[in-house]
Amino acid sequence: MRLVTEESGSGAGSRGGLARFSLGVGDRFARQGVAQLNAFLKAEAQGVEITPVWNKSHREHTIVGSHPQETRDEARDAVAWTGWRQPYFVDADHIGLQTVDEFLEWCDFFTLDVAASLKLRADTEEAQGFVERHPELRGKLAIDGIDEAFETTKEQLAEIAARLLPACGEAGSIYRHILERKAGVTFVTEVSMDETGRPQTPFELLVTLAALADEQVPAETIAPRFCGEFHKGVDYEGDGAQFEREFRAHLAVIRHAVGRYELPATLKLSVHSGSDKFSVYAPIRRVLADTGAGLHLKTAGTTWLEELIGLAEAGGAGLALAKEVYAEAYARREELCAPYAEVVRIRAERLPEPEKVRAWTAAQYTGALRHEPANPEFNSDLRQLLHVGYKVAAEMGARYQTLLAECAEPIARNVTYNLYERHMRPLFLGT
Repeated sequence: MRLVTEESGSGAGSRGGLARFSLGVGDRFARQGVAQLNAFLKAEAQGVEITPVWNKSHREHTIVGSHPQETRDEARDAVAWTGWRQPYFVDADHIGLQTVDEFLEWCDFFTLDVAASLKLRADTEEAQGFVERHPELRGKLAIDGIDEAFETTKEQLAEIAARLLPACGEAGSIYRHILERKAGVTFVTEVSMDETGRPQTPFELLVTLAALADEQVPAETIAPRFCGEFHKGVDYEGDGAQFEREFRAHLAVIRHAVGRYELPATLKLSVHSGSDKFSVYAPIRRVLADTGAGLHLKTAGTTWLEELIGLAEAGGAGLALAKEVYAEAYARREELCAPYAEVVRIRAERLPEPEKVRAWTAAQYTGALRHEPANPEFNSDLRQLLHVGYKVAAEMGARYQTLLAECAEPIARNVTYNLYERHMRPLFLGT
């Protein structure tokens, strides 16, 4: 569902719906909206429309001490400043029933995070009921675009349903809660199942989509857990050829499910923790070109890292603060990593001692942090630690915010360059 009007006080900010390509741009401190939107304008100048979606979760608002209205204000102000004329959205990222209400007035995109419910099981009667409702999923099922047919017994389907139905049921409960309280204002619905240890097979995605249709959840984007490792802010780890095969199969499943279960025709895959997955951007681009499918990609905390890079480039007080953030994050790494346990993997032995970092030049600091894998200075473990270390900067309060303003030029330059050159160009422009 999509927001189509703007009403005073409603939190609505968009006209129209998601383009074929959309990009989730997190901004921990709500200061880089214009720099982010400039990347979208550069893509538009090349003839490619990408819908910006400003996303921030309850967890991030809590850590930073912010409110969803600030994200809405940032998006609105950036759109006004740059003259952006296409749709844009504000995403209540990774919300559940306990956290969604604070976002209702300000958001028009809701990411229903049901990954935790994948640890639950439906009872036998509920699973059997799904099996009986969906005879088309039993036996042999051929899907256009997938070489081998799925073959599933009643017992196997019941086992899969038992694992997936609690999450789909939760998605239905959250969606209906939002629908009731949005009072006729339409919005985008995403279902997120990515922050879990077990990858979702294409057939399991099909079962998920059938169950979401049963729950009458009109998902426009869905974020399964893909094969391989998707850690925050660093490259993909895994078999790239396997990823490409499964990504292609997931898209085939979506095409099939849209027709079979009357899901929104705009339904597309969403790749979470998708920033900096350079080694799979070319395969994703190939599959999108072959199929004509769309994509939603969330870049999350990379903007915060570009703030640190810009501060370091500025030298002086900016560089000193960037080093201070690292030292504090190093001392508190277990605390900072705990909320992100499923999506970070830091090798502590590869983290430089803070005393060593204090002696670094600006070039050494940015070389270690900036995601340029060919640079021998690059340290993916340091990058992951700083990715989750934004709490340290938040606790600095006005001191951090003041330096962001003083170092605005190098920060904005890095934010725009990162989004456009490292993400949009290889994924959506094919160059």
